Amino acid sequence: MDGLFPRSRAIVAPGAVHVPDWLSPERQRELVAACREWARGPVPLRHTALPGGGVMSVRTVCLGWHWQPYRYSRTADDVNGARVAPFPAWLAELGRAAVAEAYGPGGGSEAYAPDAALVNFYDGTARMGMHRDDEERSGAPVVSLSIGDTCVFRFGNTEGRGRPWTDVELASGDLFVFGGPARRAFHGVPVVRPGTAPPGTGMSGGRLNVTLRETGLGG
Repeated sequence: MDGLFPRSRAIVAPGAVHVPDWLSPERQRELVAACREWARGPVPLRHTALPGGGVMSVRTVCLGWHWQPYRYSRTADDVNGARVAPFPAWLAELGRAAVAEAYGPGGGSEAYAPDAALVNFYDGTARMGMHRDDEERSGAPVVSLSIGDTCVFRFGNTEGRGRPWTDVELASGDLFVFGGPARRAFHGVPVVRPGTAPPGTGMSGGRLNVTLRETGLGG
């Protein structure tokens, strides 16, 4: 029944913008196909091991730069030592279009130059604890694209993992951009809703989240 009612774009916090249904069904299928290729390697999709001994329930593959807690490198030293797949120019163009959609003219989209992507796959039981994207030297926005099952995206504050926060439902095709005063806000995914993906995405289940970042690392 929810699909009968259009969802409106929202400013969740200063600098944090939710744009529902931004990706067309065709673009979603294209991204799913690309993610399947990236997941095959040279660095395969993996559960990230945390320094304290825990393992993330989300599975991740990286482009451009490899992220591991809590740094970037060109090679996946915590997986197989291979150099990560390059960050494609078409994905950077998509990122600039996303920033333009979120912030409008004069919002910095022309200068946006993402050089890293984290592709996260959530099955029905995967979660993401409250954290902030803090390894980048650049203060440019993070672009988040959702495909597949709906999730609850918890967007918090810049001071800590606790309240206040806002829970936003991110459905297939949704765009979320956070930059400016919201760039270092804590955020997480406490719930994924299995079976909520629309038909035609090319996914048989689960949620894909493609996040684009500008590392500021150069080279």
